[in-house]
Amino acid sequence: MLRHVIQIRSGALPENVIHDVLSNGRRRTAIRELRTCGDWITVRELSESIAVEETGESPAPRCTRESVYASLHQTHLPRLHELGVVEYDRTTKRVRACSGARDVGRYMTVVTGYGLTWTELYQGLGVATLLVVLAALLEVPVIAAVDPILWTSLALAAFAAVTVVQLWKAARLPVPRLGRVLRGRHR
Repeated sequence: MLRHVIQIRSGALPENVIHDVLSNGRRRTAIRELRTCGDWITVRELSESIAVEETGESPAPRCTRESVYASLHQTHLPRLHELGVVEYDRTTKRVRACSGARDVGRYMTVVTGYGLTWTELYQGLGVATLLVVLAALLEVPVIAAVDPILWTSLALAAFAAVTVVQLWKAARLPVPRLGRVLRGRHR
């Protein structure tokens, strides 16, 4: 059976490669942390944060930190660097997320029931609101029959409803703990 892989833009990682990248928990955690941090960090900082998440202890046991560091340095970060997900400087042992992390991150993002990310849903709602209000102001038939203030009020109510649904769904999901460790260092 021949399987076609659809790529959204040229240079995007194929779906099967993204699934391979995400098949390892340490790679998932590393990508999530690097995307959250947004800047260069040392492999030591990254490995300590991952070890804290894996063990639930802060600081994590030394043997765990060393194991995570070795696996990141020898296996995971070089692989992610080859794929263009991270920039990894083996000499200085520093790493940061790059353009490929966005492709992978899309598969790590919580989506609505319609296959959109929450960001895409809010953006679509905002664009639709803008178009309807402009149509009302330009007196487009049928739409102009309703005052633009009412359209705006309906849009705000829609944003509020979507926000409530998102918060309700988020309250039912486990909250990641790792972000606190790195964010505290970079403030």
